Amino acid sequence: MRLKFLMVGLTAAVLAACGGAKEEKKAEGAAPAATAGAAGINGAGSSFIAPLFGKWAAEYNKASGVAVNYQSVGSGAGVDQIKKKTVGFGASDEPMKADDLTANGLVQFPSAIGGVVAVYNIKDLAQPLVFNGQVLGDIYLGKIKKWNDPAIVALNPGAKLPDMDIKVVRRSDGSGTSFLFTEFLAKTNKEWEALGAHKSPKWFEGSIGGKGNEGVATNVKQFDGSIGYVEYAYAKKNDITAASLVNKDGKVVAPTAQAFAEAASKANWKVPGMAASLTYAPGEKSWPIAGTAFVLMHAKQDNPDNAAKLLKFFDWGFTSGQAQATELDYVPMPAEVVALIKEKMKKITDASGKPIM
Repeated sequence: MRLKFLMVGLTAAVLAACGGAKEEKKAEGAAPAATAGAAGINGAGSSFIAPLFGKWAAEYNKASGVAVNYQSVGSGAGVDQIKKKTVGFGASDEPMKADDLTANGLVQFPSAIGGVVAVYNIKDLAQPLVFNGQVLGDIYLGKIKKWNDPAIVALNPGAKLPDMDIKVVRRSDGSGTSFLFTEFLAKTNKEWEALGAHKSPKWFEGSIGGKGNEGVATNVKQFDGSIGYVEYAYAKKNDITAASLVNKDGKVVAPTAQAFAEAASKANWKVPGMAASLTYAPGEKSWPIAGTAFVLMHAKQDNPDNAAKLLKFFDWGFTSGQAQATELDYVPMPAEVVALIKEKMKKITDASGKPIM
């Protein structure tokens, strides 16, 4: 399926490798942060969800004439910008905790389900690879250094793995995708359990930094012998091989929308802030690194007219935009979850406390 990223109303940064312990490639054309004057119908944050928000923005613009602009700057930057009120909404793959939502006067709700995949580039390797959390964790600790390491060979019998150094690619920015990836590692690898899930982990010296999902995908595609992690849409767009993973039930699962949906079906969305965790979900068919981007908006709006436009945009996305989510291999939110989201939307008010939606 061909993904279209040049979309009306989308101001997405196309960002490649930069920063970190080792820098081997830099991207051009990073998008600037949104400005306070543009707050309201602008958003910024998660690159995980950028393909979908871009598609929604394009189709909604056609239907309504309203332009919703989104900058793919990473979850950390998105959270920072919504706190500073320089955008109308932020997006983060790491949910904000209930206390932080209250302290910052924010409302949070999920958007659509996607999957983080381990991608790799080994020239002339025909057999698709399989990883588990223990091996991926050891690779990202710098403990497994060669593609023909016995631990990788044991998971991939018959594969002609080269005696070649592994080039480890990771995010250089504060990243919700990194949070989901390391949350999975923390549930499957003892050393990562001690380190915990984080948007900005302390990566080992020698790993290669990439800005955004875009930057990680660019680096993996560029370097023979590399491994990285991206949202599934970026693997497909860049034609990079995504590995199968061993899930919580011990089953080898390929990355598909159906596998993401299986993981999402186990989620409890009724927790504070709708902050459900989808990683390492039970189920024979569940993808082990599923997640969502959480939309963040201020509970009391300084510009209720722009807030109303944004709420109509998301309401459209959860109804008319479901087909676009499926087209891009995201999983639309089930009707019962959409009902919970709309209750969250009703908590967004003008300065007098009157609900905007």
